[in-house]
Amino acid sequence: MPSASSATDQYILTLSCPNRPGIVAGVSAYLFGHGCNILDAQQYDDTQTNTFFMRVVFNGVEDSIYQNVHGGFSELATKFAMTWTLRPVAQKKRVMVLVSKFDHCLADLLYRWRIGELPMDLTAIVANHPREAYAHLDFSGIDFHYLPVSRETKLEQETQIWKLIRETQTDLVVLARYMQILSEGLSAKLSGRCINIHHSFLPGFKGANPYKQAHARGVKLIGATAHYVTADLDEGPIVEQDVERISHRDLPEDLVRKGRDIERRVLARAVRHHLEDRVILNGSKTVVFGD
Repeated sequence: MPSASSATDQYILTLSCPNRPGIVAGVSAYLFGHGCNILDAQQYDDTQTNTFFMRVVFNGVEDSIYQNVHGGFSELATKFAMTWTLRPVAQKKRVMVLVSKFDHCLADLLYRWRIGELPMDLTAIVANHPREAYAHLDFSGIDFHYLPVSRETKLEQETQIWKLIRETQTDLVVLARYMQILSEGLSAKLSGRCINIHHSFLPGFKGANPYKQAHARGVKLIGATAHYVTADLDEGPIVEQDVERISHRDLPEDLVRKGRDIERRVLARAVRHHLEDRVILNGSKTVVFGD
């Protein structure tokens, strides 16, 4: 994030619209006309879909700059048929984490949150295992909800999760190795605001013991993919990916260990990108502006 001013003085504008001349000039002139100073601006023109994407970080000299900019921007947005968001940087997004037995991603998110690397407000941790399964983790100051699930109770359990999301005004749901497939209905409700992490292999292996399968096939690369959740399992718009090279010396347990490390860092990067409004949906893909 630019250092020209403190985060309390900064605002993030994101937008997408059909590409045409004058968009950048229009946005820049509008912000200048409201006493704003652009600190960072990134843009991308998808020539295949003729769609323009932009992310602007700016500050202003007036205390009421947010209300002034937000209040009148809709007129410019209508002119260019924009889909847009505007948020004060200091306004942290509210995040709920869902977790199952494997807690390495959860532990990593908690650490990054506590040291201030992930600017978010944790609304709750929801697990389908009891609190005792995570006794080694520090949940102080965080609401914990044990919501067991079975095939027979899945709909009821998801109803409880959705109720929690609404009651806590959660902005983003993170599936930190939550080993349950969300229903089509819940996936639709969380469109564009639910991030999942899963392993990625070349070639792909599904089902039980994927790392054992990968070892048996002599895989040379393992990886992880963070994506937005959709009704199509593991097929949502990709936010972040990474890989790591594997050698013939690596045993299945080495693949598991290295896989945990990749999953942790890929999920953390994806969450941070979302928290900083760096991700804009582009159909079945995403545009991710770098830092």
